[in-house]
Amino acid sequence: MNTENREIKVLDKGFVRLVDSMGDDSSITEAARTSYGKQTKTVRDDTGLIRYLMRMNHTSPFEFVEFKFHIKCPIFVMRQKIRHRTASVNEYSGRYSVMTDDCYIPELDRITSQSTSNNQGSTNDILENASDIQEIMKFQTEESLKEYHGFLDSGLSREIARINLPLSNYTELYWKIDLHNLFHYLKLRMDSHAQYEIRVFAEAIYELIKPIVPIACEAFEDYRINACNFSFKEMDVIRYLLMEKNIPVEDIKAIIQKLDNGLSKREITELISKLGYISG
Repeated sequence: MNTENREIKVLDKGFVRLVDSMGDDSSITEAARTSYGKQTKTVRDDTGLIRYLMRMNHTSPFEFVEFKFHIKCPIFVMRQKIRHRTASVNEYSGRYSVMTDDCYIPELDRITSQSTSNNQGSTNDILENASDIQEIMKFQTEESLKEYHGFLDSGLSREIARINLPLSNYTELYWKIDLHNLFHYLKLRMDSHAQYEIRVFAEAIYELIKPIVPIACEAFEDYRINACNFSFKEMDVIRYLLMEKNIPVEDIKAIIQKLDNGLSKREITELISKLGYISG
């Protein structure tokens, strides 16, 4: 399967394209086994090792896989993306070239009210005057672009002419990142609390890498995306509730095995240890 140069359209005028990649799941296990002088084994062995690495936060082997993307996104999305300082970035320059006329105009279902419980978020409640707001956004965007081109036509330098362009203006960038740092980015930006406009870009990126590192992505979903952490005090409550019921360790093992949810013997032992039982 040729995964390079695959492109996914995002928002109204954006895209994510996988330009190049280095490595796959086997690259992770080869790097991990270097520390004790053994080479890649079977796919089953590789799956177990990758899951162990993810579970135990042994992150350096994941750095031996890299991806290079070509991304077109609104400037305000770019500003959120650049906060992740673990990638190599080269962005389209408005000093060297004329900026595109492409600007992001949100759909009506994105013109919603400010959240009262989250200062940096919105609700799902569409404003009554959403259509009017959308038309104003379109008008102001068009006027800003007209002024920009008028400045250029008058001989004003590109680096100054661009400064009144809206944050909705699309930019392009090449973005290279290793898998460990990409997983960290995806954990934050695919979260339901992330802004929708950057979340859809993160989801497109994830769709592009899954065919290349399917085992690592499955482990990422199990131990990062669909998992949660408990604090020491929270674990204290869980242990108390279990001990209060006076459930013996063998019954705990039997309950886990009955669930048949795919936990390995090692993971069952680790879970029992986390719950405060002394397992033989």
